[in-house]
Amino acid sequence: MKAMILAAGRGERMRPLTDTKPKPLLCVGGKPLIVFHLEKLGILGVTDVVINVAYLEEQIRQALGDGSRWGLSIHYSIEEEALETAGALLHALPLLGDEPFLLVNGDVWTDMDFAQFLEPPALGNLIPESLIPKNQEPSNIQAQLILVPNPDHNPEGDFSLGASSMIEPRIDGCAYTFSGIAVIHPNMIRHYPKKRERFPLKEVFDYYIECKQLIGRLYEGRWCDVGTPERLSTLDHSLSVII
Repeated sequence: MKAMILAAGRGERMRPLTDTKPKPLLCVGGKPLIVFHLEKLGILGVTDVVINVAYLEEQIRQALGDGSRWGLSIHYSIEEEALETAGALLHALPLLGDEPFLLVNGDVWTDMDFAQFLEPPALGNLIPESLIPKNQEPSNIQAQLILVPNPDHNPEGDFSLGASSMIEPRIDGCAYTFSGIAVIHPNMIRHYPKKRERFPLKEVFDYYIECKQLIGRLYEGRWCDVGTPERLSTLDHSLSVII
């Protein structure tokens, strides 16, 4: 399985830290955020990682190189301007191939074990047969989203989990936050009817929720969306204590 790490954003909420350094290269626990992901992927045996870059992209490419130090082969999907999350996937499709891939936001940190995603060759096989709705074929499932309990900065959540782990529109008081981690079939983007150069994944997710082709899983371990300098500092302190 290939992986893609989203790393092209400007990181406006992280300014002034991101005025001179791209957000995925900001350090916590003594290393850049994105390196935590690369280390995990290398240990697990993922060989090909696609990283989209735009803002200060030369710094990311210089810092990470070809990925060989982690046992990886890094391929850069270069965007002249950030194409938003779904636009980034569309632009990177030639590098991602035709099999499901693991998607990870470059600005999240988690202790999640990615090994659960690596062995099965097809998205349908990633899903326990008991969790697939009786009227749904595994091949029709376009993505599996990892959800987390709502953090303070997103108290209302993004999506709800329905019967058979199907992702549903947010229900007040019964919703979770999208972690920025998912297993996605390239056809989810390739066949989306409103695809264009620049568009967000939330829009695509909403479409496939209506089609009943997204499933989810709740992860209750450690996770952090490092979206502000304050959150970065808090995470850095907690990891430094552990390390």
